[in-house]
Amino acid sequence: EVQLQASGGGLVQAGGSLRLSCAASGFSFDDYDYAIMWFRQAPGSNREGLLCFSRSDGTTYYAQSVKGRFTISSDNAKNTVYLQMNSLKPEDTAVYYCAAVSSAHSYVYCSGYSDEYDYWGQGTLVTVSS
Repeated sequence: EVQLQASGGGLVQAGGSLRLSCAASGFSFDDYDYAIMWFRQAPGSNREGLLCFSRSDGTTYYAQSVKGRFTISSDNAKNTVYLQMNSLKPEDTAVYYCAAVSSAHSYVYCSGYSDEYDYWGQGTLVTVSS
């Protein structure tokens, strides 16, 4: 069974940094092709796709608002994808979710559509104070 565990959220002042983690279990980064996407949802807002890492095609940004501030990376040894968030703004306050799709038999590419992802983490709250 595939599970994603998102962690690392918290309270930070504007201009600060946080690193979120998405630890995957149930499939191995070494043996599967995969894509892991970070979404966020602020109170009263729709879920927003941010950026994605795919073993096949690297990093894809879906939100212009985080380009230049957020980066994504993957650690195969830990089966974990990280979201490094710098220069945080109050408008970055949201629950952050990671989502994944994986395959042992075919290439997997990033997609901006949440329906393309089979597995979801539980979300981690990021609060940025002004």
